[in-house]
Amino acid sequence: MCPVIKKVIPAENYNLILTFNNGEKRLFDMKPYLEIGIFKELKDVSKFNKVRLVFDTVEWENEADFDPEVLYKCSLLIPSKN
Repeated sequence: MCPVIKKVIPAENYNLILTFNNGEKRLFDMKPYLEIGIFKELKDVSKFNKVRLVFDTVEWENEADFDPEVLYKCSLLIPSKN
């Protein structure tokens, strides 16, 4: 079972900082998706920055979203500073 997203923060350069319920923080790079379908609209940084949590994944105002499993598997672990 894939961990559930608990928090999303839009970051510079079209990245998302995702916090999962297993305590991991991960970095998801959106740039490869910004030339595909509905995601093209998110090249507007003001639209991209309006990302929000909806149920167990992220979504934007234009209803673009991702499968949470893709967000987990295609993101990079951000090492903790402990």
